[in-house]
Amino acid sequence: MATEVRKNAALERFELTADGVPAGYIEYQDTGAERALVHTEVFPRFEGQGLANVLVKHALDASRGEGFEALPLCPVVLHFITTHPDYIALVPQRARALFGLPQ
Repeated sequence: MATEVRKNAALERFELTADGVPAGYIEYQDTGAERALVHTEVFPRFEGQGLANVLVKHALDASRGEGFEALPLCPVVLHFITTHPDYIALVPQRARALFGLPQ
């Protein structure tokens, strides 16, 4: 399955397609130097195929590339960061304890 993630700044979200079909999105809100990742949605037809991880990884990598720190307000994003500790550094140190992440 070919996947693609594109940033839709007008809607403040990253949109995922699978084989050219809309498969999900992750909503964000930018505030200063931080990007709050607030909601992840994978459409029912595409659940259970690891696409949430593809979407979250892309959103975190794009945020890092744009110079943002990430606030994992969405449980899917927080779980991804917890299971991929190399992304913990993307969460502002002052906020890590709030999300149960190591300092």
